[in-house]
Amino acid sequence: MDFSAVNTIWVLVGAALVFFMQAGFAMVETGFTRAKNAGNIIMKNLMDFCIGTPAFWLVGFGIMFGAGNSFFGLIGGIAEEANYGGGMLPSGVPFYAFLIFQTVFCATSATIVSGAMAERTKFSAYCVYS
Repeated sequence: MDFSAVNTIWVLVGAALVFFMQAGFAMVETGFTRAKNAGNIIMKNLMDFCIGTPAFWLVGFGIMFGAGNSFFGLIGGIAEEANYGGGMLPSGVPFYAFLIFQTVFCATSATIVSGAMAERTKFSAYCVYS
């Protein structure tokens, strides 16, 4: 498959912008909570990415792009092109650029939930939920 440098760079720039959204959500959530909980909020946002990335690579990517039916995919192992093929890729974008793009969306969407749960749950319970 031929890869386009412009498409790849555009996908990676988009991934970087979405990743910075996670920092923006952290700042918004910290601003809406009491000062004593600022460290807790920042740690929750960090753990969203640290826990969410391996979980997405092991399970979530297969559910999204596995070769199941049109509603639910099949988990085919860790997210690698050898396990899932390249049929779902946008034209000109390598598998790992696409994987990073989808991963940052996964982590950022989990961060949105942490704002709704700010000051309402324990850190360990949030990590399990997230």
